[in-house]
Amino acid sequence: MLNEKLTLIGAGNMGEALLKGWLDKKLFAPEQITAVETCSTRREAIQHTYRIAAEANVLTAIPKAQIILLAVKPQIMGQVLETIAPVIDNSHLIISIAAGVKIATLQAKLFSHNRIIRVMPNTPALIQSGISAICGAHNLPADDLTTARRIFEAVGQVVEVEEKQMDAVTALSGSGPAYVFLIIEALADAGVSVGLARPLALQLAVQTILGSTKLLIEKNQHPAVLRDMVTSPGGTTIAGLQALEEGGLRAALLAAVQAACKRSRELGQ
Repeated sequence: MLNEKLTLIGAGNMGEALLKGWLDKKLFAPEQITAVETCSTRREAIQHTYRIAAEANVLTAIPKAQIILLAVKPQIMGQVLETIAPVIDNSHLIISIAAGVKIATLQAKLFSHNRIIRVMPNTPALIQSGISAICGAHNLPADDLTTARRIFEAVGQVVEVEEKQMDAVTALSGSGPAYVFLIIEALADAGVSVGLARPLALQLAVQTILGSTKLLIEKNQHPAVLRDMVTSPGGTTIAGLQALEEGGLRAALLAAVQAACKRSRELGQ
């Protein structure tokens, strides 16, 4: 368990995923956490569900904690930073999960504060199966990065990257669950098109993705090796793979990641 207290600014889906992971793993006790949420209905739900303090006023919540986690949309980050800047001091470790918002931007708004860490988690954190990429400000104390790792290891894996890689991380793993959900939906639709009932088609698609992912992890082999294992000469799989290549699946996924990376960079401007 960490000894510090934490203020969570923004209790949306990702904020709640983190909150649930911390409490499930007993990284923090409920009395160590204060959530700041402007929506009264959401605030009351978080307070009731997790038995933590929940407030609407960010300025009264920040002095109660040593760790400030910013879980707000990048579009309102500037406004949030201007609001909290007067009450931030060197006792605070600032962690931001806002896509595209650079450490330099955070520092510019927070009077050159250097205890800043940028993180990109993803939505499988909701079931503690996420992956988060982290990077820290120049001259960040080593203990701060260790603290951040522990905070996000409560909801999955953590990798350290250079900040210049964060837009690419956002495009691949941050946005990636949406790509996978679309693929699953398309597979289920395809199953229906060849005669399967929709519930069965969806079950087959979901379990196929899940099982294939587990197999890839456990075998620790390149995906192409495992793909070849199921691709018999002149068989059904190679016919399907040919259709996917002709339909441009690989190119479409490349384009999706590149477009998301471009948008992440735009959000950081």
